[in-house]
Amino acid sequence: MTPQPRFGRGLFGAGVLLGLMAEQVVMFAVPLLLFQDTKQVSTLGFAFALEWLPGLIAYPFAGLIADRDGGARLFSVVTGARALALAVVVVVLLTRPGWTTPALMTSGAVLSVLVAPTRMSVEKMVPQLAAGEAMARTQALVQNMELLAMALGPALATLAAALIGKVWLLAVAASVFALAAACWLPLPRGERPTEPVTARATLRELGLGWRLMAGNRPVLLLGFLNFGINLVVASVLSANAALVTGVFAAPDWSFALLNTCVGVVGLVNLLVIPLVLKRFEVSLLGALGFAVLCAALLLIGIAGSFPVYAVLFIAVLTGTAYYNVFNRTQRVKVIPKEHLGKVMGPFYLLNLLSYPIAGLLVGSVGATYGPQRLVGVLAVVLSVFGAVLLPLTMRSFRRTLTDRERLPVGVQS
Repeated sequence: MTPQPRFGRGLFGAGVLLGLMAEQVVMFAVPLLLFQDTKQVSTLGFAFALEWLPGLIAYPFAGLIADRDGGARLFSVVTGARALALAVVVVVLLTRPGWTTPALMTSGAVLSVLVAPTRMSVEKMVPQLAAGEAMARTQALVQNMELLAMALGPALATLAAALIGKVWLLAVAASVFALAAACWLPLPRGERPTEPVTARATLRELGLGWRLMAGNRPVLLLGFLNFGINLVVASVLSANAALVTGVFAAPDWSFALLNTCVGVVGLVNLLVIPLVLKRFEVSLLGALGFAVLCAALLLIGIAGSFPVYAVLFIAVLTGTAYYNVFNRTQRVKVIPKEHLGKVMGPFYLLNLLSYPIAGLLVGSVGATYGPQRLVGVLAVVLSVFGAVLLPLTMRSFRRTLTDRERLPVGVQS
């Protein structure tokens, strides 16, 4: 039986929230377990790289899988698989403590592969649950669930870790993933296509996406700019546990408190950004976000205490959020709707390629010269790189959008 629309959106939102909270719990527990097991920054960096590399391979195919298998079905299967993977890790950690680091790094790679179809399932499900104005509200629901998970997940993880320990915390995350999968079981499932999908047809669709992105100058410039930003931000995220508990010698609860503060500030930004957009153009908001991001990264390189680092870390992610309004708004305007999925696959791949590279940098250069110094050097490079590329990207978007407005109706692609 198909649930009522409001009840269906409730199950949808609950599944998204539970899945994201489980992710936050894993993101809290795993870096701390790795760093406490090895006491090496290099392990965090290489684990971060290993975690993202398999996911990069999965992203270009995830949208095609979601189109064929249906959002609800795919989400339940993949989220259930994430629960199973964590359950296996817990058993290994309890019975073979000496295998902690390889077990966590292996599970990180497995969970990374499963993130891409999870994200595509959510994108696929929204149009099935809502249309018109209800779609906008449902999209806002997804964003609110992401921010709420960032605020609640680390706080609950800290409390649970103090009561039951970090290993059993992963068992809690596995249970939450299972609940998230169950929430989506009653949701409507699209019909699977009857015609067979050949490898040649799949490769043809993927190749078309790459060609369309390469021929779209503003999107290509934006992709390169995003790569640079993500490289530095991912380096901070990769080394965050080592910076908080190692460089600044703060307790574990400080690591969780920092992530909670990021979520709270994100909720505030969710209220502030629409007000800002009523008075300023989205390009100005993007430039402001980039400036805040670079300034905070530069200061992280010379921060002398955890409170200073915490404020700057929040500023980095706040600037990123402001920049992303420009990033997400403009790119959709210049990509033909019928090819949006094909282009976004390679676009995401270009963006996220920076994550494993950042992990390798932290694991090699950061381990030798210190993660804080690495972030400072990368921030200088990003500031110079962005000062040149951001104006070029904005000018390219303005030119492309102006040219499209001049085309007669019915000719626009």
